[in-house]
Amino acid sequence: MSPMEKVKTFPTTPGVYLMKDAEGNVIYVGKAKNLRNRASSYFTEIAAAEHRTRELVKVIVDIDFIETETEVDALLHEARLIKDIQPRFNKELKDDKTFPYLQIRIREEFPRVEFTRKPRRKGVKLYGPFTSARGLRQAIQVLQRVFQFRTCSLDIKSADNRWRWFRPCLLHSIRQCTAPCNLRVTREEYRMQIRGLRLVLEGKRHKLIREMEKNMMAASTALNFEKAGRIRDEIAALKKLELRGDVSGNAQPEAFHIDPRKGLIGLRKVLGLKENPRNIEGVDIAHLSGQDTVASLVSFLDGLPFKPGYRKFKIKSVEGIDDFASMREVIFRRFRRLSRENEIRPDLLLIDGGKGQLNAALDAFRALDCEPPCLISLAKQEEEIFRPGESESIKLSRHSAALRLLQYVRDEAHRFAQHYHHQLRRKKLEDG
Repeated sequence: MSPMEKVKTFPTTPGVYLMKDAEGNVIYVGKAKNLRNRASSYFTEIAAAEHRTRELVKVIVDIDFIETETEVDALLHEARLIKDIQPRFNKELKDDKTFPYLQIRIREEFPRVEFTRKPRRKGVKLYGPFTSARGLRQAIQVLQRVFQFRTCSLDIKSADNRWRWFRPCLLHSIRQCTAPCNLRVTREEYRMQIRGLRLVLEGKRHKLIREMEKNMMAASTALNFEKAGRIRDEIAALKKLELRGDVSGNAQPEAFHIDPRKGLIGLRKVLGLKENPRNIEGVDIAHLSGQDTVASLVSFLDGLPFKPGYRKFKIKSVEGIDDFASMREVIFRRFRRLSRENEIRPDLLLIDGGKGQLNAALDAFRALDCEPPCLISLAKQEEEIFRPGESESIKLSRHSAALRLLQYVRDEAHRFAQHYHHQLRRKKLEDG
């Protein structure tokens, strides 16, 4: 069936649709409340009148879908796929910005409550990811007025008498915090506050909302419309707490801290290296419709970004869109320079892409007549690792420290390439 006919068979449930070109590459990912209606809308006369949609539809050869239980799941799944696949027709959600979480540090004596995009892995209770950062911040403010928990970063210990002389902040004065910083609340009392908060976050907020609705009606009856309006907005903020995903089911690898040491040990084992790869370099190509093609090279030392080692390249020998030839050029230039200047070569070279990009890098080493370092590529769609001369890819667990370190290198190379590319485009516009 043609894409226009195929979308008529889609279910009317929420989900994500994936549009593909003649080579089977995903070129656009979108979310839908109703998959059939949304996907069909691309093939109407109204859509054909819009330039961007018209250009997209021209190259669609196939279209698939993934059903989800809710619209929220569809939104989070869309964001994950766009970050992983980087479809060329998607303009948003490609950066490393993540959806936020509400984090409670439950191992602290007086647990703090935090809005965060970089959650901790241990010692916390996580809720989210939330689809709206603004909505989450508003909800935290409402909940803080009710449960009076702390959001500060103080390390409070009840055994330390110095806290008895600490001056509480303004939040205590306006009755939005019980001031554990001044030991004005016991550990047991404060933990009851946190227990109430967790009950609300875990679905027991209907009683609280009913009480707030009564207060709103009372304020309205008393003609205190400003107060009624404020309570109405607070109720809406609390209801937005439902617009969130599941911590494990909607994983955001870039949101969590990576243990470099575990990642390096994992890479040594997976790749059969004698030692941990201390010096890792990653390469990526960026262009816009074949114009201003650039490459980035990022350097990681002991599993962490080493910014002085970052390099950027303007592609000189390639016209139009040819990622393979561009990759061949940048690898040739990079390692010719290392050989001429007798500089240290990386222990591991990571190429962004699949077998094609990997073979292009190998061609560069053959042209240089030199042995490559440990060379691998990482393909975005299935996060497969390819090695020269091996037909089968290596597939690691999504939670593997080794894979997460490779993703970090790959994503940093992509970010740096895009940044350099945008710089060139902006300069061209300014010069023009």
